[in-house]
Amino acid sequence: MKKNVRKLVYAAVCLALCMVLPLLTGNIQQLGNAVCLIHIPVLLCAFLCGPWYALAVGIIAPVLRFAIFGMPPLFPIGVSMCFELAAYGAVCGLLYKRLHQKAGSIYISLIVAMLAGRLVWGAVRAMLTMASNTTFTWALFFTGAFVTALPGIALQIVLIPLIVLALKKQN
Repeated sequence: MKKNVRKLVYAAVCLALCMVLPLLTGNIQQLGNAVCLIHIPVLLCAFLCGPWYALAVGIIAPVLRFAIFGMPPLFPIGVSMCFELAAYGAVCGLLYKRLHQKAGSIYISLIVAMLAGRLVWGAVRAMLTMASNTTFTWALFFTGAFVTALPGIALQIVLIPLIVLALKKQN
């Protein structure tokens, strides 16, 4: 029981961080897309709480941010972010659990989840653009998923393992 309460509290804190961290970029869309601050709490939740809590935080965060701040726009950005962040949380949490929560498995789980989430984002974005008669090319996918997000990818690969290891050491 105590463990479930701790996970629920960690998940709530991660969801709150999903609301607050993007404010650091001042809602500047180009900067926000580059540093991907909303991704960090979802990935942390996967390591701290497991896949199902992180999946829930990933789905809820973009919708709640839209309800509170009006950002990101729900269609198509918010919807595709819900799927992307849910994939991050589920894949990262499942892999980390499967790899027996060793220090090296943090990087493996993180990188695989980041790739999977970006692929899910691209697939959902492509389906949404087909439904709305707009175009979504491979160049747009690659630019949005990797080129523009490169600073955020680097930040996540450096910052998240440090935080996870520090928090695991405290428990």
